[in-house]
Amino acid sequence: MLTAFRNAVHASWISLLLMGSILAGAGVGHQWPAVGEALGGQVDRTLLTLVGLLFFGVRFEAVARLRGGLRAIGLILLANYLFVPAIGYAIASVLLAGQPLFMIGLMIYFMSPCTDWFLGFTRLARGNVALGTALIPVNMVAQLLLYPVYLHLFTRSPVEVEAGIIGETVLHWFFAPLAIAVLAHYGLRRLLGETRFARLLHRADQATPWAIALLVTEIFAANIGVIVEHRAVFAWVLLGVFLFFVATFLLGEGISRLGRLDYPEHALLTMNIAARNAPLMLAVTMAALPGQPLVYAALVIGMLVEFPHLTVLQRVLLGQRRRGASASHSSAGHTRGAIRIP
Repeated sequence: MLTAFRNAVHASWISLLLMGSILAGAGVGHQWPAVGEALGGQVDRTLLTLVGLLFFGVRFEAVARLRGGLRAIGLILLANYLFVPAIGYAIASVLLAGQPLFMIGLMIYFMSPCTDWFLGFTRLARGNVALGTALIPVNMVAQLLLYPVYLHLFTRSPVEVEAGIIGETVLHWFFAPLAIAVLAHYGLRRLLGETRFARLLHRADQATPWAIALLVTEIFAANIGVIVEHRAVFAWVLLGVFLFFVATFLLGEGISRLGRLDYPEHALLTMNIAARNAPLMLAVTMAALPGQPLVYAALVIGMLVEFPHLTVLQRVLLGQRRRGASASHSSAGHTRGAIRIP
């Protein structure tokens, strides 16, 4: 109970931090445009810091755990990279057909599964955390490779989204930092030892929300004028995110039943297809599609709503687990009673 309370507080705190970042950036950019422009000039540095923190924290040795749950992993990957992007495209294209830049941002948000905080919620929902840990590096690499493919397939807009250009950007901006971060990860682990390195990883994880908050502040400070002009569209973005969360929950229920997944894998599937990798996709998109604040704003809005949703989803899953355990206990009791009847 205490762990669940702490996780709920943490999720609420991150949502409040992001909301505060939006308000602070908007206020500074509106009141002092020159300061907002100066903050916008720091985006690249903040972006690289965020990318470095995200990549540094990935535990690639967890891939060895994949062998124990290949069927569940196959269903999760099928959901994440086939069904979920199709659902996301349907929602974004229907609600935001007249706003192509917001549609692109929402589509990018929908198409990339989370590689970090979903695991904490999976643990609280009593899901298969070991298998979830093994999914993190797989999802990280897969979504970077598929980013230009999805953008080429699903976007129709005035933004230049040629797959070759985006692929080159992803290579230079992200695979190079990925290699450096992985070398630093394992080099420092050997140098510091497991205990001290675990503390360092924890501090890096703690710093990540602050890096995201700084990036959001800079985006809104530099682009508040353009964003305010399109504020009426934000309600449609929020509606799209809500519908996406409902649709992915139903998808998870359907796949879990058809695939006959046990509860721990069911909880992992549900959490992983609900949580999205907005920080990494925000960073990738700012490098691949520069100068598109409306695209970035849609990503930030999705991230803002996600934490409260995951908190509610965790409670729904635990309720299902309790009902399933009660039903099994009742069934076992009836069976024992039937055996005792002469």
